[in-house]
Amino acid sequence: MTSSAPLSSPASGPAVSSDPSDRRRWFALAIVMTAAFMDLVDVTIVNIAIPSIQEDTGATFSSIQWITAGYALAFAAGLITGGRLGDIYGRKRLFLIGIGGFTLASALCGFAVNPEMLVASRILQGGTAALMVPQVLSIVHATFPAHERGKVFGLFGAIVGLGAVSGPLLGALLTEWNIAGLEWRPIFLINLPVGIAGLLLGRRFITESKAPKALRLDLIGVVLVTLGMLMLIYPLTRGRELGWPVWGYVSMGGSLLVFLALVVFERSKARKDGSPLVELSLFRVKSFAAGIAVQLTFGIGLGIFFLVWTLYMQMGLGWSALRAGTTGVPFSIAVSVAAGISVQKLVPRFGRKVLQAGAALMVAGLLIYIWESDRYGMGITSWQMILPLVVMGTGMGLIVAPLTDMVLSEVPKEHSGSASGLINTVQQMGNALGLGLVAVVFFGSIDDRLAPPQVGPAFAEAFQHSLWWVAGVLAVIFLVMFALPARPQRQVEGGDETGDADTSAAAGVGAAGVGAAGVGVAGASGSDVVKEPALTS
Repeated sequence: MTSSAPLSSPASGPAVSSDPSDRRRWFALAIVMTAAFMDLVDVTIVNIAIPSIQEDTGATFSSIQWITAGYALAFAAGLITGGRLGDIYGRKRLFLIGIGGFTLASALCGFAVNPEMLVASRILQGGTAALMVPQVLSIVHATFPAHERGKVFGLFGAIVGLGAVSGPLLGALLTEWNIAGLEWRPIFLINLPVGIAGLLLGRRFITESKAPKALRLDLIGVVLVTLGMLMLIYPLTRGRELGWPVWGYVSMGGSLLVFLALVVFERSKARKDGSPLVELSLFRVKSFAAGIAVQLTFGIGLGIFFLVWTLYMQMGLGWSALRAGTTGVPFSIAVSVAAGISVQKLVPRFGRKVLQAGAALMVAGLLIYIWESDRYGMGITSWQMILPLVVMGTGMGLIVAPLTDMVLSEVPKEHSGSASGLINTVQQMGNALGLGLVAVVFFGSIDDRLAPPQVGPAFAEAFQHSLWWVAGVLAVIFLVMFALPARPQRQVEGGDETGDADTSAAAGVGAAGVGAAGVGVAGASGSDVVKEPALTS
């Protein structure tokens, strides 16, 4: 096996041997997996506590959107750069900086004195997660021999599923228990002991590694992407509260110019040093371009659904956090089961038809949910929600697990790492955009002045209105999927060391992206769908 870096370095302390008798590397694995679990839980734990946060801090609806969208945007903007920083300066070093920063940001979130501080702390959390998460599977790649990685990635898939499923339940319990009168704050403070332990143990047990041919940083590309997204999302979230001022429309129109400037700069960057943030030549591959469109629109749909779903159950129906959290369990289980079956049994036989069936099932589940919400009104029960949630979860599981593999199947092997990173970045950006659109599709249909008896019915109606939007997004996804390959091809295996590191990093990010959507995909995480090109050496 050719490792992406030596398994020891002067700065790393004792080497982690690949000898089966040496258990130190398993301690290193436990540390990085715990960090990945902490990130997944932190993403999924927040939505369920949003009503409590709003009640306690007096946060506006736009602040609530930024508590979730700010994290997703910062995470997306830093993913590829975080992976490259690890390749250049050392994955252990960047992992420790990331987990330390994530822990500090969690403390700032937990002790936030106002909504503005909480939003800023969440953005810091997303940025530090972008330093930490990409290193997880890169460290595994440098630490474990090829014949053991199957076992390791099986564990990683289980961690992804456990983290995504347990996050809402843990958030509901911590909020309901109101520990020491702290209300929602323990959902962030719980990260402190875990993060501190990971930081101390990581210094001892994780071995340093670097990529021998790491790509250069493209900070200007990161700035342009972040600026363009901010210019688009900020007016969407604030526009309704401010009466849709002219500057908002100017900002959203100007974001298109920023993205155009990004394309021009990335072309120049590719000619100059061959290390652009976005490898534009990838878009000449029809299946990849279509897959990016699917990832972006899918992220938008999920961003809308999961936030309005929480607001509907807790602020509309008046349910407790615990009841809302347990109501989502059938959905998460359906996603996990369908994801495993999709990758192992269905896609090898039926190809892209499985993904299209997943989109159709999600639309069917949404239509059932709309009908039930209208039929039962404020008297709807958790039991009545099981059918639409299971149908939706099954459809989602059929899509999320094989999608990355399908998108990458026709990408040249030398670009597999860049393609993987871009896929996950675009999905996170779609999620942030979807969260921003909640101001339009959900709050835009609610009257600003409602009497208390009108709040519940108004939220229920806005929920149904939002689901029609999500169904429309999924209908578009169904059509765009015709541009995907009929069947995934395993032709991207291999790749150079840099590509290996990038794809390995992207694998961990992919799992986190799924977790950010609020679902578990045990046994079918991002590592499962891109590990072939990343780990052949």
